[in-house]
Amino acid sequence: MDKKIMAENKRARFDYEILETYEAGIVLTGDEIKSVRMGYLSLVDCYGFIKDGECFLRNSYIKEYSNSFDAGRYGDNSRRDRKLLLHKLEIEKMKKKIEQDRLTLVPTKAYFVGSNLKVEIAIARGKKLYDKRETLKKKEITKKIKMEG
Repeated sequence: MDKKIMAENKRARFDYEILETYEAGIVLTGDEIKSVRMGYLSLVDCYGFIKDGECFLRNSYIKEYSNSFDAGRYGDNSRRDRKLLLHKLEIEKMKKKIEQDRLTLVPTKAYFVGSNLKVEIAIARGKKLYDKRETLKKKEITKKIKMEG
C-alpha cells in the first residue's frame, strides 16, 4: 500500500543509533486525526515508554483542531500521552531489550497507510558526541562527492 508520510523525526537518526524498528498504530481522537491530516504533527523531542504491558508515546505534538465544535473545551491536550497499538509479544520483546541493554524507544516517522495513521518506532542507543561528529563528517564527504560527480 501507498504510504503518505506526515511527520519525520530527522533528529532521531543523528542522535541515536537505530537498532530495530516496529510499525505501530496509534490511538487518536477524531479532532487529532483531522489535525494530523492537515499536517499539524511533530515527533521532535518525543519518545516511547512501556507501562503496565502497554506502549505509549510521550511528548508528541498534535496541534488542536480549530474548526471543532468543542475546541479548547477540555484544556490543552496537544502533548498528552498517546497509546501505541502493538502485539503483546512485540511489547514484551521490546521491554526486555530496553531493560537489558539500556536502550530507548524513539519514533522515527508517522505516516498514513490507507486511512490508518501508523508510527514507526525504533529501539535505539544514544550516540556519544564523537559518534555524532563522525556522522557529520560522513555526510559532508558524501555531499562533496555528489557535487563533484
